[in-house]
Amino acid sequence: MNTPKRPSPPNALSVAGIDPSGGAGIFADLKAFSALGAYGTGVVAALTAQNTQGVTGVHAVPPPFVRLQLDTLFADVRIDAAKVGMLGTAAIAIAVAEGLAPPISAGRLPHLVVDPVMVAKSGDTLLGREAIATLIEALLPLATVLTPNLPEAGVLLDARPADNLKEMQRAAERLRRLLRDDGRRFVLLKGGHLAGDATDLLFDGDRMVELSAPRVATRNTHGTGCTLSAAIAALLAHGIEPVAAVRQAKQYLTEALRQADRLDVGSGHGPVHHFHAWWPRA
Repeated sequence: MNTPKRPSPPNALSVAGIDPSGGAGIFADLKAFSALGAYGTGVVAALTAQNTQGVTGVHAVPPPFVRLQLDTLFADVRIDAAKVGMLGTAAIAIAVAEGLAPPISAGRLPHLVVDPVMVAKSGDTLLGREAIATLIEALLPLATVLTPNLPEAGVLLDARPADNLKEMQRAAERLRRLLRDDGRRFVLLKGGHLAGDATDLLFDGDRMVELSAPRVATRNTHGTGCTLSAAIAALLAHGIEPVAAVRQAKQYLTEALRQADRLDVGSGHGPVHHFHAWWPRA
Protein backbone atom coordinates (compact mmCIF):
# COMPACT_ATOMS: atom_id res chain seq x y z
CA MET A 1 0.00 0.00 0.00
CA ASN A 2 1.43 3.36 -1.03
CA THR A 3 1.37 6.04 1.64
CA PRO A 4 0.40 9.47 0.26
CA LYS A 5 3.37 11.78 0.19
CA ARG A 6 3.05 14.69 2.60
CA PRO A 7 3.68 18.12 1.10
CA SER A 8 7.09 19.44 2.06
CA PRO A 9 7.42 22.57 4.21
CA PRO A 10 8.01 25.78 2.27
CA ASN A 11 11.49 27.27 2.08
CA ALA A 12 12.07 30.80 3.34
CA LEU A 13 15.18 32.97 2.96
CA SER A 14 16.60 35.69 5.19
CA VAL A 15 19.11 38.14 3.72
CA ALA A 16 20.40 40.08 6.71
CA GLY A 17 23.13 40.48 9.30
CA ILE A 18 24.36 38.22 12.08
CA ASP A 19 23.58 39.19 15.68
CA PRO A 20 25.69 37.01 18.03
CA SER A 21 23.14 37.40 20.83
CA GLY A 22 20.52 35.69 18.65
CA GLY A 23 17.79 38.24 19.20
CA ALA A 24 17.84 39.91 15.79
CA GLY A 25 19.08 39.35 12.26
CA ILE A 26 19.37 35.97 10.57
CA PHE A 27 19.47 33.97 13.82
CA ALA A 28 16.14 35.47 14.90
CA ASP A 29 14.67 35.04 11.43
CA LEU A 30 15.54 31.34 11.35
CA LYS A 31 13.79 30.88 14.69
CA ALA A 32 10.65 32.61 13.42
CA PHE A 33 10.71 30.57 10.19
CA SER A 34 11.02 27.35 12.17
CA ALA A 35 8.33 28.27 14.68
CA LEU A 36 5.90 28.91 11.82
CA GLY A 37 6.66 25.75 9.89
CA ALA A 38 9.01 27.00 7.17
CA TYR A 39 12.48 25.67 6.42
CA GLY A 40 14.91 28.54 6.92
CA THR A 41 17.85 29.52 4.73
CA GLY A 42 20.11 32.55 5.06
CA VAL A 43 22.45 34.80 3.09
CA VAL A 44 24.79 36.83 5.30
CA ALA A 45 25.09 40.51 4.35
CA ALA A 46 26.95 41.73 7.44
CA LEU A 47 28.55 40.58 10.66
CA THR A 48 28.02 42.52 13.85
CA ALA A 49 29.54 42.50 17.30
CA GLN A 50 26.56 43.16 19.54
CA ASN A 51 24.66 42.01 22.58
CA THR A 52 21.43 43.07 24.27
CA GLN A 53 22.99 46.40 25.29
CA GLY A 54 24.45 47.67 22.04
CA VAL A 55 26.48 47.25 18.87
CA THR A 56 30.27 47.52 19.15
CA GLY A 57 31.20 46.76 15.56
CA VAL A 58 29.90 46.03 12.06
CA HIS A 59 31.80 44.16 9.35
CA ALA A 60 30.21 44.25 5.90
CA VAL A 61 30.47 41.16 3.73
CA PRO A 62 32.07 41.95 0.34
CA PRO A 63 29.21 42.61 -2.12
CA PRO A 64 30.45 40.09 -4.74
CA PHE A 65 30.33 37.38 -2.07
CA VAL A 66 26.81 38.40 -1.05
CA ARG A 67 25.80 38.01 -4.71
CA LEU A 68 27.61 34.68 -4.93
CA GLN A 69 25.68 33.38 -1.91
CA LEU A 70 22.39 34.36 -3.56
CA ASP A 71 23.24 32.94 -6.97
CA THR A 72 24.49 29.66 -5.52
CA LEU A 73 21.42 29.25 -3.31
CA PHE A 74 18.89 29.97 -6.05
CA ALA A 75 20.71 27.62 -8.44
CA ASP A 76 19.75 24.71 -6.20
CA VAL A 77 17.04 25.57 -3.66
CA ARG A 78 13.42 26.56 -4.30
CA ILE A 79 12.67 29.69 -2.27
CA ASP A 80 8.98 30.36 -1.61
CA ALA A 81 9.44 33.71 0.13
CA ALA A 82 12.34 35.89 1.23
CA LYS A 83 12.93 38.77 3.58
CA VAL A 84 15.64 41.40 3.47
CA GLY A 85 16.84 42.98 6.69
CA MET A 86 20.09 44.71 7.60
CA LEU A 87 22.30 45.42 4.58
CA GLY A 88 24.61 48.17 5.81
CA THR A 89 25.99 49.67 2.59
CA ALA A 90 24.80 50.86 -0.81
CA ALA A 91 27.02 48.33 -2.59
CA ILE A 92 25.49 45.45 -0.66
CA ALA A 93 21.99 46.75 -1.34
CA ILE A 94 22.78 46.76 -5.07
CA ALA A 95 24.21 43.24 -4.90
CA VAL A 96 21.10 41.98 -3.12
CA ALA A 97 18.72 43.71 -5.53
CA GLU A 98 20.61 42.34 -8.53
CA GLY A 99 20.65 38.87 -7.00
CA LEU A 100 16.93 38.81 -6.19
CA ALA A 101 15.56 40.52 -9.31
CA PRO A 102 16.10 37.58 -11.72
CA PRO A 103 14.23 34.97 -9.61
CA ILE A 104 11.46 37.48 -8.88
CA SER A 105 11.00 38.36 -12.56
CA ALA A 106 11.06 34.66 -13.50
CA GLY A 107 8.41 33.83 -10.90
CA ARG A 108 10.83 31.71 -8.87
CA LEU A 109 10.56 34.00 -5.84
CA PRO A 110 6.85 34.69 -5.27
CA HIS A 111 7.19 37.07 -2.32
CA LEU A 112 9.76 39.47 -0.88
CA VAL A 113 9.40 41.24 2.47
CA VAL A 114 11.68 44.26 2.93
CA ASP A 115 12.41 45.36 6.49
CA PRO A 116 14.46 48.57 6.13
CA VAL A 117 16.71 48.03 9.16
CA MET A 118 18.45 51.32 9.89
CA VAL A 119 18.81 51.62 13.67
CA ALA A 120 19.23 48.95 16.36
CA LYS A 121 17.07 48.93 19.49
CA SER A 122 20.07 50.36 21.34
CA GLY A 123 20.12 53.37 18.99
CA ASP A 124 23.17 52.26 17.01
CA THR A 125 23.08 53.06 13.28
CA LEU A 126 23.00 49.96 11.06
CA LEU A 127 22.49 51.50 7.61
CA GLY A 128 24.73 54.18 6.17
CA ARG A 129 22.96 57.24 4.83
CA GLU A 130 24.52 56.70 1.41
CA ALA A 131 22.69 53.36 1.23
CA ILE A 132 19.21 54.77 1.79
CA ALA A 133 18.72 56.09 -1.75
CA THR A 134 19.95 52.76 -3.13
CA LEU A 135 17.52 50.89 -0.91
CA ILE A 136 14.64 53.03 -2.20
CA GLU A 137 15.60 52.80 -5.86
CA ALA A 138 16.82 49.20 -6.10
CA LEU A 139 15.04 47.11 -3.48
CA LEU A 140 11.71 48.69 -2.59
CA PRO A 141 10.27 48.19 -6.08
CA LEU A 142 10.82 44.43 -5.63
CA ALA A 143 8.89 44.20 -2.36
CA THR A 144 5.60 42.43 -1.78
CA VAL A 145 5.49 43.91 1.73
CA LEU A 146 7.52 46.83 3.11
CA THR A 147 7.67 46.94 6.93
CA PRO A 148 9.15 50.22 8.27
CA ASN A 149 8.62 51.54 11.77
CA LEU A 150 7.89 55.24 12.20
CA PRO A 151 11.52 56.48 12.39
CA GLU A 152 12.45 54.34 9.38
CA ALA A 153 9.46 55.68 7.46
CA GLY A 154 10.60 59.20 8.26
CA VAL A 155 14.03 58.45 6.81
CA LEU A 156 12.57 56.85 3.68
CA LEU A 157 10.29 59.84 3.12
CA ASP A 158 12.85 62.44 4.24
CA ALA A 159 10.25 63.76 6.68
CA ARG A 160 9.55 64.01 10.38
CA PRO A 161 8.25 60.68 11.74
CA ALA A 162 4.48 60.52 12.16
CA ASP A 163 3.30 61.07 15.72
CA ASN A 164 -0.42 60.24 15.40
CA LEU A 165 -2.70 57.93 13.44
CA LYS A 166 -3.71 60.54 10.86
CA GLU A 167 -0.08 61.28 10.03
CA MET A 168 0.60 57.54 9.86
CA GLN A 169 -2.11 57.19 7.23
CA ARG A 170 -0.56 59.91 5.09
CA ALA A 171 2.90 58.36 5.50
CA ALA A 172 1.58 54.93 4.48
CA GLU A 173 0.10 56.44 1.33
CA ARG A 174 3.41 58.10 0.43
CA LEU A 175 5.39 54.94 1.16
CA ARG A 176 3.10 52.88 -1.07
CA ARG A 177 4.16 55.07 -4.01
CA LEU A 178 7.72 53.77 -3.57
CA LEU A 179 6.56 50.26 -4.51
CA ARG A 180 5.66 48.96 -7.94
CA ASP A 181 2.04 49.33 -8.97
CA ASP A 182 1.72 45.93 -10.64
CA GLY A 183 -0.57 43.92 -8.42
CA ARG A 184 -1.10 43.71 -4.68
CA ARG A 185 1.86 45.23 -2.88
CA PHE A 186 1.65 46.39 0.70
CA VAL A 187 3.13 48.84 3.16
CA LEU A 188 2.95 47.76 6.80
CA LEU A 189 3.69 50.91 8.79
CA LYS A 190 4.42 49.91 12.37
CA GLY A 191 3.22 52.29 15.05
CA GLY A 192 4.95 50.81 18.07
CA HIS A 193 6.80 54.08 18.78
CA LEU A 194 3.50 55.83 19.60
CA ALA A 195 1.88 55.73 23.03
CA GLY A 196 -1.02 53.42 23.76
CA ASP A 197 -1.83 50.18 21.96
CA ALA A 198 0.58 48.92 19.30
CA THR A 199 -1.32 50.02 16.17
CA ASP A 200 0.02 49.28 12.69
CA LEU A 201 -1.40 50.27 9.31
CA LEU A 202 -1.47 47.94 6.30
CA PHE A 203 -2.06 49.73 2.98
CA ASP A 204 -2.18 48.26 -0.54
CA GLY A 205 -2.94 51.45 -2.45
CA ASP A 206 -6.70 51.11 -2.02
CA ARG A 207 -7.53 49.69 1.38
CA MET A 208 -6.13 50.88 4.72
CA VAL A 209 -6.33 48.15 7.39
CA GLU A 210 -5.76 49.08 11.04
CA LEU A 211 -4.15 46.35 13.14
CA SER A 212 -4.03 46.89 16.89
CA ALA A 213 -2.76 44.82 19.80
CA PRO A 214 -2.37 45.66 23.50
CA ARG A 215 1.09 46.94 24.35
CA VAL A 216 3.12 44.30 26.21
CA ALA A 217 5.00 45.51 29.27
CA THR A 218 8.47 44.00 28.79
CA ARG A 219 11.95 45.32 28.12
CA ASN A 220 12.67 42.24 26.02
CA THR A 221 11.93 43.80 22.65
CA HIS A 222 15.21 43.17 20.82
CA GLY A 223 14.59 42.05 17.24
CA THR A 224 10.84 42.67 17.12
CA GLY A 225 11.05 44.13 13.60
CA CYS A 226 13.20 41.26 12.33
CA THR A 227 10.87 38.71 13.87
CA LEU A 228 7.71 40.29 12.46
CA SER A 229 9.05 40.55 8.92
CA ALA A 230 10.39 36.98 9.07
CA ALA A 231 7.02 35.74 10.34
CA ILE A 232 5.26 37.48 7.45
CA ALA A 233 7.68 35.86 4.98
CA ALA A 234 7.16 32.41 6.52
CA LEU A 235 3.38 32.73 6.28
CA LEU A 236 3.53 34.04 2.70
CA ALA A 237 5.71 31.03 1.88
CA HIS A 238 2.84 28.82 3.04
CA GLY A 239 0.61 30.46 0.44
CA ILE A 240 -1.35 32.57 2.90
CA GLU A 241 -2.59 35.79 1.32
CA PRO A 242 -0.81 38.96 2.49
CA VAL A 243 -3.48 40.54 4.73
CA ALA A 244 -4.03 37.28 6.62
CA ALA A 245 -0.26 36.66 6.77
CA VAL A 246 0.34 40.06 8.34
CA ARG A 247 -2.48 39.54 10.87
CA GLN A 248 -1.16 36.13 11.90
CA ALA A 249 2.43 37.39 12.06
CA LYS A 250 1.39 40.22 14.38
CA GLN A 251 -0.46 37.75 16.61
CA TYR A 252 2.64 35.54 16.72
CA LEU A 253 4.89 38.47 17.65
CA THR A 254 2.49 39.73 20.31
CA GLU A 255 2.54 36.35 22.03
CA ALA A 256 6.34 36.15 21.65
CA LEU A 257 6.52 39.48 23.49
CA ARG A 258 4.10 38.29 26.19
CA GLN A 259 6.30 35.26 26.81
CA ALA A 260 9.64 37.06 26.45
CA ASP A 261 10.26 37.33 30.18
CA ARG A 262 10.49 33.55 30.37
CA LEU A 263 13.94 33.95 28.78
CA ASP A 264 17.07 35.14 30.57
CA VAL A 265 19.33 36.51 27.82
CA GLY A 266 21.51 39.51 28.64
CA SER A 267 20.91 42.54 30.84
CA GLY A 268 19.65 44.99 28.21
CA HIS A 269 16.86 44.66 25.66
CA GLY A 270 16.49 40.89 25.57
CA PRO A 271 14.95 38.86 22.73
CA VAL A 272 11.33 37.86 22.23
CA HIS A 273 10.40 34.22 22.78
CA HIS A 274 10.25 32.78 19.26
CA PHE A 275 9.37 29.28 20.49
CA HIS A 276 6.75 30.27 23.07
CA ALA A 277 4.31 27.71 21.66
CA TRP A 278 6.86 24.89 21.69
CA TRP A 279 9.04 25.14 24.78
CA PRO A 280 7.43 23.95 28.02
CA ARG A 281 7.13 26.29 30.95
CA ALA A 282 9.46 25.64 33.85
